[in-house]
Amino acid sequence: MEEQHSARSGHQFERGTDGPKVIVVGVDGSDSSLRAAAYAAGLARRQHALLALVYVQPVMAAGAAFGAPVAETTDQIAEDLIAQIREGTEQVKGIFDVRWEFHTFRGDPYAGMVKAADELKADAVVVGASEQAGHRIIGSVAIRLVKAGRWPVTVVP
Repeated sequence: MEEQHSARSGHQFERGTDGPKVIVVGVDGSDSSLRAAAYAAGLARRQHALLALVYVQPVMAAGAAFGAPVAETTDQIAEDLIAQIREGTEQVKGIFDVRWEFHTFRGDPYAGMVKAADELKADAVVVGASEQAGHRIIGSVAIRLVKAGRWPVTVVP
């Protein structure tokens, strides 16, 4: 005989409470990462989830990139990303309201995204498809995240 639960027994079906509560999206300023952020923002809004935007600051060998210290360059990228995100959220305020946080991690993009997803207790990860030709051979961050099999991963073209 099937056991049935009713509201009287304290168990009741709750509509709209399933789904991800923390959605992590990788952003680096590329067009595909910005499309991924837009997609993830829509998902977060519909699911009433926290959108965690993550920028992984690359750690390069000692020295400078194009004459500018690496830390200053990546900090500027992070500041520019935050400014773009704030501008985007202001444009849709009152229409779309999404709870969001911005995080930076240092390291290679794959390791940084794994660390971010673990530390933020991600229920889902969203990334843009790689725009670099070499990734077709050695594997993109997106492919490596999917192969890790630890979270649902959405790859946005």
